[in-house]
Amino acid sequence: MIRGVDLGITACKTCELVVRLGGESEGVCPRCEEPVRRRRPKAMQRAWAYLAAAALFYVPANMLVIMHTEQLPTRRDDTILSGIAHLWHSGSWDLAVLVFAASILVPVVKLASLGVLLVTTEQRSTWRQRARTKLYRVLEVIGHWSMLDVFVVALLTAVVQVGRFAKVEPGPALLPFAGVVILTMLASHSFDPRLIWDRAEKA
Repeated sequence: MIRGVDLGITACKTCELVVRLGGESEGVCPRCEEPVRRRRPKAMQRAWAYLAAAALFYVPANMLVIMHTEQLPTRRDDTILSGIAHLWHSGSWDLAVLVFAASILVPVVKLASLGVLLVTTEQRSTWRQRARTKLYRVLEVIGHWSMLDVFVVALLTAVVQVGRFAKVEPGPALLPFAGVVILTMLASHSFDPRLIWDRAEKA
């Protein structure tokens, strides 16, 4: 299999111009003058660091209260899971499914998928390389939907403020949850999918 790196060419990440680097590992794009590198520097180390940090943040994000709701005379403190259960039992099952998918399913799938990509790449595996590359592209697309829960809380906090009758405040889980989302996005962005093919070829 002939790769671009074998021919001494690579694509600029900014304007996507194909640039010939020859024997050099990096250069400058002649069109947009941005740095052009064969591979992202320290891609695996960065991706592992971001993924490990995201996994650590995921625990308090689900254990702590994400939203305080006060509507006289009652007050609720909800974690992500208790909020989903409340939505389900109150009849808003469609919203409960949406929040579950965006706040629980997507982060878990993304953490697990990134872990699989990193482990198999570290092991120089030739297992389903095309499928793993497609998986990476899917992760890039769906990753932004993880911010839905943060947006919902922020929107409710801004909108549902009716004096003494109703009040919504974000809980301490909001920051670690936002951290999980941002760190998984950074891990995905840091990972270089071309390493899936490079490391297998060198094995």
